[in-house]
Amino acid sequence: MKYSNIPNTNIKVSKICLGTMTFGQQNSEQEAHEQLNYAVEQGVNFIDTAEMYSVPARKETQGNSEKLIGTWLKDQKRENLVVATKVAGPSPNFHYLRDNLGFSKAAILDALNNSLKRLQTDYVDVYQLHWPDRNVPMFGNRNYKHNQNEQWEDNIKEVIETLDGLVKEGKIRHYGVSNESSWGVMKHISESTQNSLTRCKTIQNPYSLLNRLFEINLAEVSMREKVGLMAYSPLAFGVLSGKYLNGRLPENSRIKLFPQYSRYSSKQSTFLVQKYAALAQELNLSLTQLSLAFVNQQPFLTGNIIGATTIEQLKENISSIHVELSEDTLIEIDNIQELQPNPAP
Repeated sequence: MKYSNIPNTNIKVSKICLGTMTFGQQNSEQEAHEQLNYAVEQGVNFIDTAEMYSVPARKETQGNSEKLIGTWLKDQKRENLVVATKVAGPSPNFHYLRDNLGFSKAAILDALNNSLKRLQTDYVDVYQLHWPDRNVPMFGNRNYKHNQNEQWEDNIKEVIETLDGLVKEGKIRHYGVSNESSWGVMKHISESTQNSLTRCKTIQNPYSLLNRLFEINLAEVSMREKVGLMAYSPLAFGVLSGKYLNGRLPENSRIKLFPQYSRYSSKQSTFLVQKYAALAQELNLSLTQLSLAFVNQQPFLTGNIIGATTIEQLKENISSIHVELSEDTLIEIDNIQELQPNPAP
């Protein structure tokens, strides 16, 4: 395994981070524990979840991911593991999560206390704001469109004050943002600096061969301000494994089970996947290995969040850490991307 430090901390994390959004819906408790045990055996010490998981989000399965991690975590050496979870932003679709949605102090405290109970731990290493509570492009939307009627009032200082209090209380060690923009990250950093408050350490955004939008502005913010990327969907809902090529739709695959996850299934995306698959074959690699190795080698990466529904998939995903792409290969990847830049925001 390869490791890095969460920026501006002494917390060492594996570059492969185990994503757990399938736990409790696609994966049973036994399967979840098997994945966790195997990952730790391979040197993974970084685990990511969220209060709204498993996915797709449903009232009946909400919190299951944290619960299954919790039944495993209680028998582990907690100090050897880095656990990240998230508080959901406001959404009319998630009214069942809590009575008080959003990032008010009461909402954050309620969400965190519930997560700690499910996780069966006294603290979270990285507590993340799952998505902003203002209008931003996310979840498949590419461009910012200003809403003149937006009701949001700048509350970022108050949110950080709440998180700062939780750091001092020992319930969280650090905080991060997710699905955030360059403006949002810089606003968080500015408020923390001006008010001597805890500072944003990570950003969890989509990043893959089909979505390199992070590189346009956020990569510079990440490097210069030392905010580490936790890359989600590095295999683009499994599309970058190649299993959907040539019209295939495997049984029990995510897109077969949940057709609404079509974010990475456009004609433009498929065109690029075919090109990357051919490159992988030339290099005697699987498309999965090529796709994950590309993410693993980015200088702004803190954790590459891989997810799997089978132990075989997990083994291949984790093994990508041992693949080193040459400079010539990285140039060829850039050349392919130029044919259809970022088709899946």
